[in-house]
Amino acid sequence: MTMPFYVAPEQMMKDRADYARKGIARGRALVACTYDDGILVCAENPSRMLRKVSEIYDRIGFAGVGKYNEFDQLRIAGVRHADLKGYSFSRDDVDARSLANQYAQILGQVFTHEMKPMEVEILVAEVGHDPTGDQLFHILYDGTVIDETGWAVLGGEADAIGERMGGAWLAGAPLGVAAAAAVGALAGPDRTIPVSDLEVAVLARGNGRRTFRRIEDEELATILAPSESDGD
Repeated sequence: MTMPFYVAPEQMMKDRADYARKGIARGRALVACTYDDGILVCAENPSRMLRKVSEIYDRIGFAGVGKYNEFDQLRIAGVRHADLKGYSFSRDDVDARSLANQYAQILGQVFTHEMKPMEVEILVAEVGHDPTGDQLFHILYDGTVIDETGWAVLGGEADAIGERMGGAWLAGAPLGVAAAAAVGALAGPDRTIPVSDLEVAVLARGNGRRTFRRIEDEELATILAPSESDGD
């Protein structure tokens, strides 16, 4: 009788974590940060069809990096959860904290019990009625939730991008300054990311009940232009 192959739990968890991190690192990174009127999310994404940044509910946005089909499944689940909760109770009862906890449970369950972990990192962002209410929840592949302050980086080369973002981000900065900081952090000193390869959206307090809005190429180029000229 053959004996079952034994793998120590510590080694199994390490292998799963390494597998997930390698899959996430193959994708392009994403940066989110607060600015004077809300939250900006900026991703390097040359695709015009596949979106990394989306709306979940009135004041809540979602962003993901890694395997697109996996984080899009999570996005859809989040939309359904928020819609059902808002319909059953009140729209004001839908909040990013409870949604982040739901995502953490799903990712933690898959990481612990399934053969293959999800190769994703996701961000749940909620814009407050004033800057003190802005929230950024960064959820890792194993269900770990990080309550970020000011800005967050997801995806490959997160340490290097985070270092650049930490040096460029200013609390309460206008949209143009925040966008320039995010794009500069993603690009680094040795390359330039064309506007057409960027996916940018905001959760803006001034947008009414539904705060999510995409910033398309022409508007983004206009927003970035003053900041670029100021640096010359």
